[in-house]
Amino acid sequence: MTVTPEEALAPEASAPAQYASSADWREIDVRVAGLRETNRILHDSDGTGRFRLTDPRGAHALAVGLAQPDEVVIDGPTGYYTAGMNDGAHVTVNGNVGVGVAENMMSGTVRVGGSASQSAGATAHGGLLVISGDAGARCGISMKGVDIVVGGSIGHMSCFMGQAGRLVVLGDAGDALGDSLYEVHIYVRGSVASLGADCVEKEMRSEHHAELAELLDQAGVTDVVTDEFRRYGSARTLYTFDVDNASAY
Repeated sequence: MTVTPEEALAPEASAPAQYASSADWREIDVRVAGLRETNRILHDSDGTGRFRLTDPRGAHALAVGLAQPDEVVIDGPTGYYTAGMNDGAHVTVNGNVGVGVAENMMSGTVRVGGSASQSAGATAHGGLLVISGDAGARCGISMKGVDIVVGGSIGHMSCFMGQAGRLVVLGDAGDALGDSLYEVHIYVRGSVASLGADCVEKEMRSEHHAELAELLDQAGVTDVVTDEFRRYGSARTLYTFDVDNASAY
C-alpha cells in the first residue's frame, strides 16, 4: 500500500496544540552551544521549560535522558538515539531521525515530522512515539509497553521479540513482521510482506477497534477508519521451548 503525502501524518497534525505558540520558548542553537551543553541545559530544567533547538545538523544523542515534562522542538534532522531514554518529556523533531529514536523510552511523547531509520522505539517501556513518514527495519524491536504509530511503512523484522505495547502502521510492513512476538498488538492498514515466527493474523473485535481508534486520535490521525486495518499478534506457541518447534527458534 502506498501512502500519499496527504495521507501521511503531517508534523502540524501530530504535534500537540501547545506547540503552536512560540512566545515563551527558549531557543538554543545546537551548533553554537554544542551537544553536551545543549543536553545539560535540558537536563537542568525543572519541568516547565519550552525549548526550541535549531541547527542540529544530524547530531547524535540529542535530547536524551530527559526526566521532566518539558516541551522540546528540534528544527532539523537528527542522528542516532534522538530522545533516547525519554522519561516524561514531549519532544518533536521537524525532520528525519537516525537509528534508535526514542530507544528505551519510559514515558512522554516523541513525534517525528519526517522518517526514521531502523530500530525506532527499540526496547521502549512506555510513552507514545509518532513517526509521520516511514520507519526502517526493526521498528519496535523488543518493545516493552510503548505505543508506536507510523504514518508510512515499516521495514523488515519490525516488532521482533515485541513483548508489550501497540504498533500501528498506516502503510505497509516488510518481511518477518512480529517474529518471536509476545503480547504486542499490531495493526497494519496496508499489506504485510510476510509474518515472522509465531505471528498470526487475529480477529478485529470491538475492543480492538476502540483501542485502535484511541491510538489514532492520540497520534493526530484523521480521515482513517479502523475497518481499514488488520490485526496481528502472537500464536503463543514459542513461550516455552518445545522440541517440536525447534526449527522456528
